Amino acid sequence: MAKLKKMTVSIVIPCRNERNYIKRCIDSFINQTYDNSLYEVLVCDGMSDDGTRDIIKNYENMYDNIKLIDNKGLSAPRGMNEGIKSSKADVIIIFGAHAYADENFIKENILALTTHEVGCVGGPIETINENDKGLAISMAMSSPFGVGNALFRYSKEETYVDTVAFGCYKREVLDDIGYFDEELVRNQDDELNFRVIEKGYKILLSPKIKSYYYSRASLRKLWKQYYQYGFWKVRVMQKHGGLASLRHIVPAAFVLTNIIGILGSIFNRWILYLWMLEVILYLSGDVLFSFKLILKNKKIWKYIFLIFPILHLSYGIGFINGLFNFYVFKSNRAIKNNTKMSR
Repeated sequence: MAKLKKMTVSIVIPCRNERNYIKRCIDSFINQTYDNSLYEVLVCDGMSDDGTRDIIKNYENMYDNIKLIDNKGLSAPRGMNEGIKSSKADVIIIFGAHAYADENFIKENILALTTHEVGCVGGPIETINENDKGLAISMAMSSPFGVGNALFRYSKEETYVDTVAFGCYKREVLDDIGYFDEELVRNQDDELNFRVIEKGYKILLSPKIKSYYYSRASLRKLWKQYYQYGFWKVRVMQKHGGLASLRHIVPAAFVLTNIIGILGSIFNRWILYLWMLEVILYLSGDVLFSFKLILKNKKIWKYIFLIFPILHLSYGIGFINGLFNFYVFKSNRAIKNNTKMSR
């Protein structure tokens, strides 16, 4: 077994109005197997007004390694950057207030980071739920049919990837590539990891690095979340002149071929036949993968058939809208309308 190197670590948690979840999140870092004298928890709060700040302050009063940092910029990337700037640690781990960590989370991150030639490591996220609808959403988001080759959602094997959700970075890597892009409401971690790879570093996904994320229990919020993912992915493309993965354009292609099929079938029967074939193939995939998940848990049958189309259509429509707004119309109003987070 590899020897665990002693490295100082800062856990940076952007947060706003997470009263119901922040305690579970912070508690998971109090009870780590890593030496608590070597790490700190920096909760970067976007001026919460629901009691979240009082909860964080109580922890700050009880534990020397937990600190509240004001994020007056309110956005998640601004909060992450405030935390990074406040840290003097060797390693920065970005985490979410709507999640919690396994007790070996820090230790496994450090082991992976120090035993491989990489700039960033992370682990697959287990999506958990609070009701049957949330369960259906979490299971769909852990399915290859739902999220393509986004391995951080479901991978069981150690592998190199193009992005991770809760990244663990060497300090010198962030100093080299820069911090989070504060323009991006969504996809700021994808954009940062794009730069990690662009600079020649590797990103490792290790299934030993375990964390748990509470899924949305609202189909409306899920739609808005994935719409924003698609919309802001275009801005990442625009900044870097390319895509990190083909999976990002598949939903948009699906939406476009359906639009073409619906309109074109009015004038040409062969377009109608091709469009019908696409619809049949997609619905067959939806039914097949939905039934596979239902066999694991029958409670989700009311919702699961709707969730895959929501994931794909919302992302695809958001992506197409992003193409028009960032490349064609350059509409500041539309961009402003998509800066509000969906949670």
